[in-house]
Amino acid sequence: MRCEREERIFYDLKERNKSMKWGRFCLVFSLFLSAFSFAEESPSAHAGDQQGYEVVRGWPQLPEGLSLGQVPGVDVDSHGNVFIFQRGSYLNALTPRARPLEAVKEPAVLVMDGESGKVIRRWGEGRFIYPHGVTIDAKDNVWLTDVGLHQVFKFSRDGKLLMSLGEAGKAGDDEKHFNGPTDVAVLPNGTFFVSDGYGNNRVMKFSAAGEVLAVWGKKGDKPGEFNLPHSIDVDELGNVYVSDRGNKRIQVFDLEGKLLGVWKDACGVPYVVKVKGGKRFVADGGDLPGPVNRSSICVFDKKGNMQNRFGRLGRYEGEFDVAHDVAVDAKTGAVYVVDILGQRVQKFLPKNL
Repeated sequence: MRCEREERIFYDLKERNKSMKWGRFCLVFSLFLSAFSFAEESPSAHAGDQQGYEVVRGWPQLPEGLSLGQVPGVDVDSHGNVFIFQRGSYLNALTPRARPLEAVKEPAVLVMDGESGKVIRRWGEGRFIYPHGVTIDAKDNVWLTDVGLHQVFKFSRDGKLLMSLGEAGKAGDDEKHFNGPTDVAVLPNGTFFVSDGYGNNRVMKFSAAGEVLAVWGKKGDKPGEFNLPHSIDVDELGNVYVSDRGNKRIQVFDLEGKLLGVWKDACGVPYVVKVKGGKRFVADGGDLPGPVNRSSICVFDKKGNMQNRFGRLGRYEGEFDVAHDVAVDAKTGAVYVVDILGQRVQKFLPKNL
């Protein structure tokens, strides 16, 4: 990539300076390349390189001695508190099948003040094996999926267990088991949906009490089929959005599983889709190894038209190694993105605020 850019710069300068003597040209070219190299290596050059959103520097403020492991999940409650679901000191295996059945020792759930970025609560130590998705419902209950345990959990905001579904450590494809569940979406009446992603490639609909109401989807690339449904969300009209990661598309269903539409090649490899305030935020996590333009956030309107895109591959502020999840504060417009391999969470604000 560096060589290609240097060749392009060389060509442009040569065309503009045909009349220059070779010695003078070389001097100008060398100085230009030096400036270009500095721009590529300077963190400040990357930090502001966003379109409609800019990164909030210095956010979060982690207490001394606290570092994050892989961070797969993030969401925001009604008070503007940011919940992240993280894997602690376990930093290896990218797949749960390579992970031993050993609980994460550190608190897997960290709650941060959205304004200051300070950690205000921690819980969940010794309970989870392979944390994945986190969803905050309208009553500020916290829903968590554990790909390693093959379970879905509902907690109060302070960490009290309210419901658990699935059998710990046992995968299955019946109505009482999951196989690598990835995410949860909850309706205001308590009805909820689970993207049962890694093994079963299906969506399950449950009553507020946890009874199965509907199941749809199977492994495949035809409309209505999935190749790793990695996240799920529901808009105000009752449309169910599923990020069909392996097929590089987003599929939209009604509440009973009828296919309404397919967004093909919407945003690279869509790891997650989140609906907030009339917008649909999609995180392009890319495949590993993936193209250099992966790991950005795309913003769509209701019809699937892209309105904005920000972020890119990298580890400076405002960049992502693998953008794995995104959350939006409806009151402030703040966007939070977790970088699973970069082991961090970042905050962005619309530039017009």
